[in-house]
Amino acid sequence: MAIAGTTRGNTAAATALRRELGQIETDAHGLADRLPDLVVEAERIAATVAHGIHGRRRAGPGETFWQFRQYGQNDAASAIDWRRSASSDQVFVREREWEAAHTLWLWPDLSASMRFRSHLSNVTKRDRALVLMLAASEMLVRGGERVALLGLSQPTATRHAARKLAEAIARAAGRSEMEASLPPNARLSRFSGVILVGDFLDPLEDIRSRLEALASSGVSGHIVQVLDPAEETLPYSGRTEFVGLEHDERWIAERAETLREAYVAKLAEHRAGIKEIAHRLGWSFMLHHTDRPAAEPLLSLIVLLQGKDMAAVYAPAAPGGPADEERHS
Repeated sequence: MAIAGTTRGNTAAATALRRELGQIETDAHGLADRLPDLVVEAERIAATVAHGIHGRRRAGPGETFWQFRQYGQNDAASAIDWRRSASSDQVFVREREWEAAHTLWLWPDLSASMRFRSHLSNVTKRDRALVLMLAASEMLVRGGERVALLGLSQPTATRHAARKLAEAIARAAGRSEMEASLPPNARLSRFSGVILVGDFLDPLEDIRSRLEALASSGVSGHIVQVLDPAEETLPYSGRTEFVGLEHDERWIAERAETLREAYVAKLAEHRAGIKEIAHRLGWSFMLHHTDRPAAEPLLSLIVLLQGKDMAAVYAPAAPGGPADEERHS
């Protein structure tokens, strides 16, 4: 009986593994088919956001002339442009444009839970994460930065960055690391940065451990939590079956509405924990719901990366509620 039981157990496990591998292969093909459309959307959103903000030019070490400005008491005499000063009653210094390339490592969560889409949204979390990541890469390269996929590609500053990153994702589709719900543990050079886009619904200790490892070399970081509006409010009533996306789990609630208050409180507690981790590391955190335009978090992210004082950052409105309110920094 023990041997027979073991055989049946092994057969069941093999069947489950084949089913899981088949699902991964199907998902990989589906992702590859979706990427061209997502790249087009990302480029459109990047162009829209770029039209509404100024470039990230600022003074610093470099060879390219930027502007003249009046001499200040902290300026070195060697910085004075005597030709420009001779034509005026003022003394001017010549400033050069900052040209130190900054590498941004990008990571979109492509795990199974990101395939979720409720009746309250038109896109899956995975598609929105990819669009945000690709659009950010396009804008960063336009601003003179280098971008790369964390654990998947090398930094590049070439044109059409979104297409190149999408090609790298397509080539890696189906690999086990592409199904991970947390970013890979990579050793990054100091003064580089990471942009992490996902739902971040893993246990807080797992999130803390991975983010602390990434931040250990002094990199800057930006976390974008992407959630479906239904995950925020649990808008279900009556007898409801919940199906796991990452594992083959099912659970039936006889009265789903009775779970709402405890669920919302637990989610808020989890998010507060992520914010605390980000704050302690000196990283930024923002929340995005998939029923809101993708340009909103992208604009906030680019403004943060520019190092400007933010007049306001978009904060997601409650699903079904009014337009986003301003959150002042």
